[in-house]
Amino acid sequence: MTAVEERRLKGLLKTAVIEVLEERQDLLRDALRESLEDTALIRAIQSGEKSPVISRKKILQRLRRAE
Repeated sequence: MTAVEERRLKGLLKTAVIEVLEERQDLLRDALRESLEDTALIRAIQSGEKSPVISRKKILQRLRRAE
């Protein structure tokens, strides 16, 4: 592929991506939402890994008291 063909292909691809983002903003919004949810889940898991371990029995006792 020549340099001219590469520039033309790059321009066409750029135009196509811009069109999709303009016409289907929901796709970008959904991708961003999923990315943020994934980040929040990772942070919650990391936080849980740093917290002390609690027995199943204690968790069930707390849940019963909350009823």
